[in-house]
Amino acid sequence: MNQQERNLGLFADLEGKVALVTGAFGGLGLHFAQTLARAGCKVALAGRRVAEGEAVLAELRKQGGQGCVVALDVRDPASVGAAFETARQQLGPVQVVVNSAGIATTGPAMEVDEDAWQGVIDTNLNGAWRVAQCAARMMREAGSGGSIVNIASILGLRVAQQVPAYTAAKAGLIHLTRSLALEWARHGIRVNALAPGYFETDINRGFFKTDSGRAMIGRIPQRRLGQPRQLDGALLLLASDASDYMTGTVLPVDGGHAVSSL
Repeated sequence: MNQQERNLGLFADLEGKVALVTGAFGGLGLHFAQTLARAGCKVALAGRRVAEGEAVLAELRKQGGQGCVVALDVRDPASVGAAFETARQQLGPVQVVVNSAGIATTGPAMEVDEDAWQGVIDTNLNGAWRVAQCAARMMREAGSGGSIVNIASILGLRVAQQVPAYTAAKAGLIHLTRSLALEWARHGIRVNALAPGYFETDINRGFFKTDSGRAMIGRIPQRRLGQPRQLDGALLLLASDASDYMTGTVLPVDGGHAVSSL
């Protein structure tokens, strides 16, 4: 047994559970879906680009995973409901949700237009709310409880320039996480947030090679970017019964960035 297999054994209760991951066709959402599949979950890969999702599912199945693809636009309440129903029909009642769909725009705050602001807020905050509410209703109906993991950011805890809508949405998501955790605990539904710092992905890899990117890395106490695999332990902790006495928690994984000096 290798180290990864031993680590996954700590979260054996995830075996056979149904997980729905939003934004699952790329970036960190894709990594989260793969991680849950390796832990034994049946994963509903949810997103808008269904053709890309089918390719992701094919690769997941090659690696021994189980799952399905569901069309989901988190900006549309009807789409959210339909996605959960499709997941239920194909895999069973959803017991774990990872709310990772998100977008970002950058630019000076004075130059952000209404459409850009609303687009980020509607996807990153309103979309997460719609998904969480739909999930909780189905979990309550099933009587099984469940775990909702909202993907926040250290930018919901600290701020950076030129991403006003993103920081506002992530700060709102953190407080929403705590509010829902308080209200839904009686139903056995846990709501926690994972707050990544700066992680290297295909989208940002080029930027972090620039002077500005290297300067940002220099402000991280550990002086390095995170790699997606370094989120696995935190994700599996919050998704599994290993954290069954944790709710309303915001868990930063950021190389110490959130506690660095001002």
